Amino acid sequence: MKLALIGVGQAGGKVLDAFLAYDARTGADIVRGAIAVNTATSDLGGIETLPEERRILIGQSRVKGHGVGADNELGAEVADEDIGEIQGALDSVPVHEIDAFLVVAGLGGGTGSGGAPVIAKHLKQIYTEPVYGLGILPGSDEGGIYSLNAARSLKTFVDEVDNLMLFDNDAWRTSGESVGEGFDAINEELVQRFGVLFSAGEVTKGSDVAESVVDSSEIINTLKGGGISSVGYAEVEVDEPERNGLLSRLRGDAADDVDSTETLTRITSLVRKATLGRLTLPCEVNGTERALLVVAGPPEYLNRKGIEHGRKWLEEQTGSMEVRGGDYPRRGRGTVAAVVLLGGVTNVPRVKELQQVAIEAQQNIGEITHDSDTRLAALLDSDGELESLF
Repeated sequence: MKLALIGVGQAGGKVLDAFLAYDARTGADIVRGAIAVNTATSDLGGIETLPEERRILIGQSRVKGHGVGADNELGAEVADEDIGEIQGALDSVPVHEIDAFLVVAGLGGGTGSGGAPVIAKHLKQIYTEPVYGLGILPGSDEGGIYSLNAARSLKTFVDEVDNLMLFDNDAWRTSGESVGEGFDAINEELVQRFGVLFSAGEVTKGSDVAESVVDSSEIINTLKGGGISSVGYAEVEVDEPERNGLLSRLRGDAADDVDSTETLTRITSLVRKATLGRLTLPCEVNGTERALLVVAGPPEYLNRKGIEHGRKWLEEQTGSMEVRGGDYPRRGRGTVAAVVLLGGVTNVPRVKELQQVAIEAQQNIGEITHDSDTRLAALLDSDGELESLF
């Protein structure tokens, strides 16, 4: 799947950078155009891979390049005010070469949580290609304002995109890591999963052809219908067979050295681990509306029966009749990996928690407003009594 990537805010820019590095490292070439949008000059300066002319500073007249200070309402306002500048940068993206737009943002900060939904809405008005969101949820230990921003942004973002894929920092932070180390590791985990997913079906010169191709239409159909999605991933190292020349490939010599029973068992095990292990967004698998399975690795290890067994097991676990599956031949990694895309998940504890945060915040705002009105009325009454004395 070919993407136009828009990273919004600090986290969005960092993830965009990681995607570009993944492209350069693997030759996947899934990013056909990219821009980073931010209100803070320092955050744009921290991006390493993206050329400077693709880094767009917005809100200069309002915040002078200093950021919006975790104010997501201000983040939304400046994105709306400067949408023309953002569109100007997007005009150079070869839209005819892409399958979809992907708007990436951390939902805890002000620029990302406020600006990403505004940009997504604009894209859907202008273009016919699908617009997807990739939102990073803040950890619960990052502070109440960040959870509140995420709660506010979630509802708006999911309404403005064709599907919102979420990554929950809470499920991935490791104790003992510094903040920088933790986020770098999280970004690598994120890009590894989505990189394999979006690379599937992209045929490059000299690459092996899949038996059951997973192309961009399979991903689009899995993400159709909107809602929230989660991605699972599992991999195992294998001894990659050497293939010496064309004659060896024609005779299938390398495949003869691989035990078919072992490859079948390996794949079914990986599918289970990917689905029931660490999802990007922990959720109840049962009730998933649609799902997609991609098994990647050296062709000799991509057992067709194993992939079909994995797909049927995924059908049983999700209760969905819309479960697609296929293989993605890739060499040189020394691993076999399974990626599971769960489209339209509903039972998500973290999202329910954030919704409760929003409800409680609204109640608190109401109480604060009521107390302020009461104090103001009392103050006005006391002023009237004082005036009567003179």
